[in-house]
Amino acid sequence: MQLPLPNPRSRARAVLGALLTALLTLTALLTAAPPSHADSTICEQFGSTTIQGRYVVQNNRWGTDATQCVTATASGFRVAQADGAVPTNGGPKSYPSVFYGCHYTNCSPGTNLPARLSSISNAPTSISYNYVSGAVYDAAYDIWLDPTPRTDGVNRTEIMIWFNRVGGVQPVGSQTGTTSVAGRSWQVWSGNNGTNDVLTFVAPSAINSWNFDVMDFLRQAVSRGLAQDNWYLTSIQAGFEPWQNGAGLAVTSFSSTVNLGGGTPGGPGGSSACKVAYGTNVWQGGFTAEVTVTNTGSSPVNGWSLAFTLPSGQKTTSVWNANLSPSSGAVTAGGQQYNGDIAPGGQVSFGFQGTYGGTFAKPAGFSLNGTACTAA
Repeated sequence: MQLPLPNPRSRARAVLGALLTALLTLTALLTAAPPSHADSTICEQFGSTTIQGRYVVQNNRWGTDATQCVTATASGFRVAQADGAVPTNGGPKSYPSVFYGCHYTNCSPGTNLPARLSSISNAPTSISYNYVSGAVYDAAYDIWLDPTPRTDGVNRTEIMIWFNRVGGVQPVGSQTGTTSVAGRSWQVWSGNNGTNDVLTFVAPSAINSWNFDVMDFLRQAVSRGLAQDNWYLTSIQAGFEPWQNGAGLAVTSFSSTVNLGGGTPGGPGGSSACKVAYGTNVWQGGFTAEVTVTNTGSSPVNGWSLAFTLPSGQKTTSVWNANLSPSSGAVTAGGQQYNGDIAPGGQVSFGFQGTYGGTFAKPAGFSLNGTACTAA
């Protein structure tokens, strides 16, 4: 008996059907698979989320009832919606930001903050901003310090670095002078907002991106008497303070690392063990001072900064062999290109002339790159 031959068309249809089934199955699997990264939008007043398993993005709206939403991205965040406006002669309406450390009990994953300032060897960071028109805001990098390792509530001192400001807004307090920090020039503002001291460094023109060491600004706070070596760094933040609108503003990238190594705020320049000789020539209403700083440590000090407070009533009128600002109160002197380093056992000298009222007195103490010096 002869068996019938298979129909070629039937066999082709079977193969085609199998291929179609496989294709449909693969399409379903691909459709169900989650994307490699999905941006997350937050509209809750104090809502937050984590990015990179390391940083926290927060909406942080407190000065308005109007809607604000931020969208967390793989490397930062952008302001998706920013309704409402507040007067520019008061505080901003919010601080959408990304941070490393601890903020109101919310700590970023794996952070080593709070950390005592004297235990930090360096704190490298990088930031990139995207600015928009039609809004009133500042682009603010925020650094928080406290005498205790607190992870909740308001800290004692806030350092703000304004990378940009639009619309005539100004920092808390008043401008006290200008200075150079981390190779850039800044206006310096100082004040208190009713809950904490605020030290603000304002860029004279917009900065879009920058890599720097947070310790350079921590040393400024110490030298100006707004922090001490035994205080704690609790968080490092970057974002915007909007007064009007703000949609489209973005932190396009952010990174922060705090390296602990038993160092001191003397930082990268090496040991800041030092002694200071302060010689004066005084006459009625005026004086000159000759200051000699000796490096008594075993490492060079590269880029010295000597902080001290002129007694009440004293004001500098001219300075030589150093940069010194402001002219009264808590001042900071720094080296120039030809005398910016101090070798181990070496010394630098500078001087200034000034005026005074009442009884003349010498400064009570000095600190070199954040570390107290002994009197020579």
